[in-house]
Amino acid sequence: MQTSEAFEKKELDRFELALLEKKSELEECQKSSNLNSCFVCQKTIGCKLRLSYVDSVYKSMNKEKGGGFEF
Repeated sequence: MQTSEAFEKKELDRFELALLEKKSELEECQKSSNLNSCFVCQKTIGCKLRLSYVDSVYKSMNKEKGGGFEF
């Protein structure tokens, strides 16, 4: 089984569902602005939509258990 197939069969938790929703909102914003990245947008700094997406990424990784990430 390939990794993408395993991910598709996995039941998503509320954090992952929220992440997918925020990702979709972010991509729609980029599309409506004819951009392929937030980094080329003039509104990147302080953008509430982007901050909300980043927050959902963090929560999907730590499941609101706090702590830091070591890379």
